[in-house]
Amino acid sequence: MRLPSAIIAFALTASAYAQNPPSKIPPTGIAIPEADRAELTTGAAALAAEIQALASNLAKEPRLLALLPDVEIFHKAVAWSLADNTLYSPQEIKTAKHLLAEGHDRAKQLAEHHAPWLKATGLIVRGYRSKLDNSIQPYGLDVPADLDLTKPAPLMVWLLGRGEKRTELAFLAEREAGPPQLTPKNTIFLIPYGRFCNATKFAGEADVMEALAATRALYPIDACRIAVAGFSMGGGSVWHLATHYPGLWCAASPGAGFAETPIFTKADAPGKAPRPAWEQTLWLQYEATGICANLFNVPTLAYAGEIDAQKEASDLMEAAMAKQGLALERFIGPATAHKYEPEAKTKLTTRLETLIATGRPAMPQEIRFSTYTLRYAESAWIRIEGMEKHWERADVHAKFNDDKTLTVGTKNVTALHFDFLALLQLKPARSLPTHLTLDGQPLVVPGYDKPVLLLEKTAGKWAVGNHPAAMAKRPGLTGPVDDAFVDAFVFVRPTGQPLNPALGHWVNSELSSARQLWHDVFRGDLPIIDDTAISAADIANKNLILWGDPSSNRVIAKILPKLPLQWDGKNLTFRGQTYSAADHTPILIFPNPLNPRHYIVINSGLDFRADGYGNNALQTPKLPDWAIIDLTVPPDARWPGKIAAAGFFDEAWK
Repeated sequence: MRLPSAIIAFALTASAYAQNPPSKIPPTGIAIPEADRAELTTGAAALAAEIQALASNLAKEPRLLALLPDVEIFHKAVAWSLADNTLYSPQEIKTAKHLLAEGHDRAKQLAEHHAPWLKATGLIVRGYRSKLDNSIQPYGLDVPADLDLTKPAPLMVWLLGRGEKRTELAFLAEREAGPPQLTPKNTIFLIPYGRFCNATKFAGEADVMEALAATRALYPIDACRIAVAGFSMGGGSVWHLATHYPGLWCAASPGAGFAETPIFTKADAPGKAPRPAWEQTLWLQYEATGICANLFNVPTLAYAGEIDAQKEASDLMEAAMAKQGLALERFIGPATAHKYEPEAKTKLTTRLETLIATGRPAMPQEIRFSTYTLRYAESAWIRIEGMEKHWERADVHAKFNDDKTLTVGTKNVTALHFDFLALLQLKPARSLPTHLTLDGQPLVVPGYDKPVLLLEKTAGKWAVGNHPAAMAKRPGLTGPVDDAFVDAFVFVRPTGQPLNPALGHWVNSELSSARQLWHDVFRGDLPIIDDTAISAADIANKNLILWGDPSSNRVIAKILPKLPLQWDGKNLTFRGQTYSAADHTPILIFPNPLNPRHYIVINSGLDFRADGYGNNALQTPKLPDWAIIDLTVPPDARWPGKIAAAGFFDEAWK
């Protein structure tokens, strides 16, 4: 069979890329003197033993046990730096010794049922255990000493710039050294680690939300006065999070950064081989320009130096917002490159203080919301539950006309969820709307007395409905392959013999690569179990990442009859095309037949591969919902093999 020219181009691109892969990050550190290495190794082992004893002794005291990550962050910072050889200076060796001492102090305090850091002010380092992969992740706080914590307090999330040597050890040292670059007064600051260097994508995004949840559990944070800001890579993070979570923020301040992928990475530059069509489609997942209308209710203060190349992001967003009838508030540092100019920074901070003090409305009267995927489906009291077609923009414009009526217009939307609980919580409480006009269709909801409402569109008509069927793309169940790694997951490795040796070797190689990428870029160890050890709890609570084939992995064999493919020792048949099973394997994401609320993925880890070590704007999904891999071409820097075919499932997962 003759390969399409596009696939040949992909193979050539991958080959060229493999010859010049980006440098690995974090890079290798300095040689550590043997005496220092021995001291740190002994100290880390002693702290690990203390942590193990604490876990046992506090097993019946869940409140104290929940504080164990506040100790574990110090052990991880030093142990990983030793194991990975990522200490970069004699000063970092001293820092490692200091952090071990801090860990021992906290362990001793916790063993005595004390946790003085809970009431501390100023710079504080904390930790949590991530639901994604059970890893320990650090975060920083700055709590003003004079802030009245008997009242709801404002919070600003500060997102960090790129730091290729910012290991956990370096991050903790930074967080103990000083506050973030922008410091509006009377505000708690949360500085997430973001799982290293990824511009808050994938697990980095989850880290921000998990650290935010942990902080809100500790302090009386005012939900209507949470702001987000950052600079450089952190500015790119702000463009992303402000547009994709618009109902969360009272203000956003992106400094420089990037707001999309193709222009920032010069993807169309002469001599560059084009990225595959599906990858270009998936750039929309993190694009801010196309959904800039979401900033309708998010006052956005963009900063850039006048001569900073990353001023481009503000220029692009200003132009995109103007097309939506929105104005971007900008602060420019005169004759300044990639940094804050002092006078502009002062003006920006003053403006931020005003917006944070004012806060956002608990129940905005009008919402404009756009998305390309139901991974990002909501703003304030609206959530899109179904789309006509993913990766084409869906829009909602909703406005209260008075206390009883609501007008809503949509595009590319098939199901819409309204949550009016905030109306009942207002003082004085407002009554629930009883009449609405949806896409020009008048609707009356007789007897409606609950603060939630789901409407579904069938044959062009809207009506009160039920939640969409399990076998539909919906929030939390959208694809592409990488979507499985932003919630709890577990790798399930095969214990049997594969249909052919080539597949077995490929699986081992890809598993090893996936573990290394996750360790390096997302600072965790992949949770891995044998196919014989999978539990009911795993099926109930996690996405299952299944490796192997029906012969080697018993979970794949069990669910195969309910998957949209046929696979035996001779043939692999998918979407009407038959491939030789001797030298092909599928990669796909699909609702788990054993629990359709979660995913299964077959034969793929996070798929951005070598791009994970390079330009943050290219840390985007590389494969769509499915792909067929030709195993006769070995994996390289960009692809798991030659891609014989790839594409997306429709909204019904067909």
